[in-house]
Amino acid sequence: HRSGSERTGLERDLELAAEVQKRLLPPCEQSWGQWEIAYHYDPAGVVSGDYCDVVDAGSQGLYFMVGDVSGKGVAASMLMAHLHATFRALISVGLPLRSMLEHVGRIFVESTLPTHYATLICGRAQADGRVEICNAGHPRPLVLRDCQVTTIECSGLPVGLFADGQFFVDELRLDPGNGLLLFSDGVSEAVGSSGEEYGLERLISVLAMEAARRKPIAAELVAACRDDLKSFRHGADKLDDVTLLMLSRAAA
Repeated sequence: HRSGSERTGLERDLELAAEVQKRLLPPCEQSWGQWEIAYHYDPAGVVSGDYCDVVDAGSQGLYFMVGDVSGKGVAASMLMAHLHATFRALISVGLPLRSMLEHVGRIFVESTLPTHYATLICGRAQADGRVEICNAGHPRPLVLRDCQVTTIECSGLPVGLFADGQFFVDELRLDPGNGLLLFSDGVSEAVGSSGEEYGLERLISVLAMEAARRKPIAAELVAACRDDLKSFRHGADKLDDVTLLMLSRAAA
């Protein structure tokens, strides 16, 4: 029942919101010492509820985050921007990873509706290959070592459910040629034209085969996963936002 000018105004507002969200994203490809980082970010609509960021904190390390806010549309994109600002502020303080997630959880509970929460992974990589990672209810990240892919099983509750949520930090070391893939459930739960779900096993298989075929360059691994997902969907509607982020150490 809106007039043409009113509809045009709403569309323009959505376009501006999408442009603002794009500007919050880090460069698609970057390096930090021996680390290579690449990601693919594809909203299901005009704006996205997926969260993706990479922060160079100098001597503190390289922070990387991937998350998924419950719901879709403008409200989810606003909460994604809220997470972005919160993490950026806390990283500058230099808190340990676990304390950072606890602060994020409390802030999220206090500033959002009770129906909203976010699954997310926050990690920190060091120059010598050490990686700390904390998972708050997000799909389990994949570790690539010598063309073998495993999952990091440790996971806690999403942020925003409880103000006093507890989180656990997992630690690992990645040698040159090893990598870590983070993704949103828009990847593993994508549905093809036949109604079949993409699934975690297919993602693991694609990652392992691509790593065996060439040196594991982050951008090429992300591209291989992205292209296989696109081929699997084969024109089926995109039902959820898609995010893939690869962190790898350059091969010797």
